[in-house]
Formats: sequence, C-alpha cells, structure tokens
Amino acid sequence: MGAAKIILNPYAGRWKARAAIPSVEQACRKIGLDYELVITEGPGHGIELAREAALAGFSPIVSAGGDGSINEVLNGLMQAAGEGVAGPLGIIPLGSADDFADMLGLEKDIETACRIIQAGHTRVVDVGSVNGRFFDNNSALGLEPMVTMTQAAMKRVQGTPRYVLAAVKAIFSHRPWYMRLAWEGGEYAGPVVLVSVGNTARTGGAFWMTPRAVPDDGHLDFVFASAMSRLKLLRLLPTTFNGSHIERPEVIYSRTTWLTAECEPPTPIQADGELFELSATHIHYRILPARLRVIVPAPGAPHQAAA
Repeated sequence: MGAAKIILNPYAGRWKARAAIPSVEQACRKIGLDYELVITEGPGHGIELAREAALAGFSPIVSAGGDGSINEVLNGLMQAAGEGVAGPLGIIPLGSADDFADMLGLEKDIETACRIIQAGHTRVVDVGSVNGRFFDNNSALGLEPMVTMTQAAMKRVQGTPRYVLAAVKAIFSHRPWYMRLAWEGGEYAGPVVLVSVGNTARTGGAFWMTPRAVPDDGHLDFVFASAMSRLKLLRLLPTTFNGSHIERPEVIYSRTTWLTAECEPPTPIQADGELFELSATHIHYRILPARLRVIVPAPGAPHQAAA
C-alpha cells in the first residue's frame, strides 16, 4: 500500500467532520499510516480530488465523511478507473447516517477505522449508475429525494431523527407522479409515490427500503409504491424501519440489472443522499458488477482501538 489520500468533507454530519480533523490526523500518526489529507471546499470538489489522487497514484483513496462524501469520492474513482475496477476506497465514517459503512460492517471509531484502512483487506462490490451518476448504496425518485431536500433545510434536529421527521413533512406536502417503469421481466404504468433503488439494504440511517439487497450479487434491488392517501403513507412509514413494507400489496419489490423510468411531472433524483438532478423526466439505472474495491475489516480480525 502506498500513501493514502484522505479526502475529508468538513460539512459531513453537520460539521462533525470538521471537528474530527485533529482526531483523524492524530490517529494516522499514532498507527504510522502514510497519508495526505485534503479538505473539500464545496459540492463536487470531492469528485475532482479523488480522480486526481487516483491518477497520481495514491492508494488507497479515503473518504472521511458521510454517504454523500463517499459518493463524490466514488465518482472520482470511477472516472479515473474507466472500464476497470476502481479503488481501493477507504472509509472513515463521519456522517449523520453512514449507511454504506454500516452495511459493510465498518467501525465508527476513528482510530479503529484507520487501522482497518492500514490493514488493507478489500471486498469487491457492485456499483450502481443512474443517468451517468455512480452510487454505492442507494438512489431514489419521487418522495425519497423530496425527503432529502426537506432534511437538508432542517437545522435543529440532528442524525437519523432528522430523516424521519423530514419523511413525515414530505408525506404531507407530496403529490404523486405518473411513471412508466420498465425492468428485467416487468413493467408498470400509473401513479407512483416513490421509487427506491438499493445496492445495499438501508438508507437514511433508518429506512430499510430494499431489505434484501446485497452489494455484490450483480443486481439492483428496487421498490416502488403506487399512489395512496397521506394517511396510508404515514401508516406505511414505520414499516420501512424493518423492511416489512415490501409485504404490503400496494408495494412492488423486485431485483434487476437495469431499470428505466419516464416521469411526469419531473422528479428530483438522489444518489447516496446527494441530489444531482432536480427535474428529470427520463431516468436509466443499471448495475456495474464487481467494479469497486472497498477496504473492510478482515473476517474475524479484531481491529479494536488501543486503550
């Protein structure tokens, strides 16, 4: 392993990551991890920094931040890799939800995360693509990106409760979309409340939208719900906390290698919690199997932080 490039998003976790900068550097020095740390200066900067670092030969490229921070680093790594396998990607989880890190069994403790990165054990996972944007964890149309927009504007509530409260607010302000959906072996046309596409099982820290998804099976799991009353949506919301919503008759759950959607009115799109299109009418998802190497804990290996 060469020198690690740590790309830190100071805004992650509502500025939690900025406060963690001294702890990250202290942990790296303590364990002897060869690193350079750079700080993103705004949306999209992480993509540029990751692409440049990968092309310059840094390895691994480490995202210090939340799911949105990882998404930017992923996109930079995929751009640098072209048609090859991107990475290795290291993660220091500093976000509000940290869905991807949790789904991979990563540790929240900074020193422990750095020790895992230093050990360098990797797992190859799939990458999703939606309208040219790559994602590692989850992407969505309709109500779910509206929740993303709502929670971004909330100032007082922190962590996972912010996403739950934002979901309730979005439900009361939503309107259904008319969508034509097509996927491997199926199609649907009609009113739709949301479409959630998962490479892993959880999003937003609490919502198990695609509870059967695994990140290395060569498929995307997706779920969509037809239009329903606000009261019915509010009753459905708690079932997403354990994934039981997929048993409801108004909810369709499937697995595919591609998914297309034509949408009216236009919908925002989120990828790993990052809004990258606000008004899309034609959406195309596909899976890119085994395209990302991620550093994860070695099976059975203890990586406890030193006392």
